Amino acid sequence: MIRTLTLAALAAALAAPMAQAQGTAAPRSKAPVRPSAGQAGVNDTLFAEAAAIGGLAEVTLSQLGVQKATDPELKKFSQQMVDEHTRMNGELTTLATQKRIPLPRAVDPRAQFCAQSLAGLSGKEFDRCYAKAQLVAHMDSVAMFEAEAERGMDPDIKALAAKSLPRIKDHLKMIKPIAERYEQEKPSTAGSASEKHEK
Repeated sequence: MIRTLTLAALAAALAAPMAQAQGTAAPRSKAPVRPSAGQAGVNDTLFAEAAAIGGLAEVTLSQLGVQKATDPELKKFSQQMVDEHTRMNGELTTLATQKRIPLPRAVDPRAQFCAQSLAGLSGKEFDRCYAKAQLVAHMDSVAMFEAEAERGMDPDIKALAAKSLPRIKDHLKMIKPIAERYEQEKPSTAGSASEKHEK
C-alpha cells in the first residue's frame, strides 16, 4: 500500500509542473491564438517555461539515477538522460534568450519533493520507483512537445519542439520496457494489500 502510494505520488509530482502549465495556457496567453485545422494554437511562452521546468527536473532526477540506480541498464539510461537533457535545455535557453522569454532556473517544489522522496529509497525499490517516475515524466514530455510541434504559434519555438520530439520519444521507448519489467516483478502482496485497503 505504501509502495503504491509512493509510486503514485512520485509520478504525480513529476508530471504536475508540465500539466499545470498546459492547463493554465488559455488565461495566461500573451498572443492571439489562431485556430488551425480545427484546433486552437498553444501558448509558446508557457511551453518554453514548462519545458524548462521539465528539463531541469529531468536532469536532477537523472543525476540521482546515476548515483543510486543498482540496475546497470538504468544507470546507463540515467547518464544518457543527463547528457541529452542538458543539451536540450541549453538549446531551449538559447532560443528563449533570443525571444526574451525568461525561463525558470531551478526545479519547482514538486520536482524537489519527487527527488527527495526518491533519494530516501535504495536498491531495487529505488530502481522500481525511479523507472516509473522516468516513464511518467517522458510520457508527459512527449505529449507537451507534440502539442507545441503541431500547434505552436512561434515558428522557431515550434521548430525546436519538432526537432526535440524524436529524441524524447526515443527516451520513452528506452524507459518503457524497463519500467514495465519492474512493474511485473512487483510483489503481489502490495497489490492485495492495496485492494483490501480500498474495500
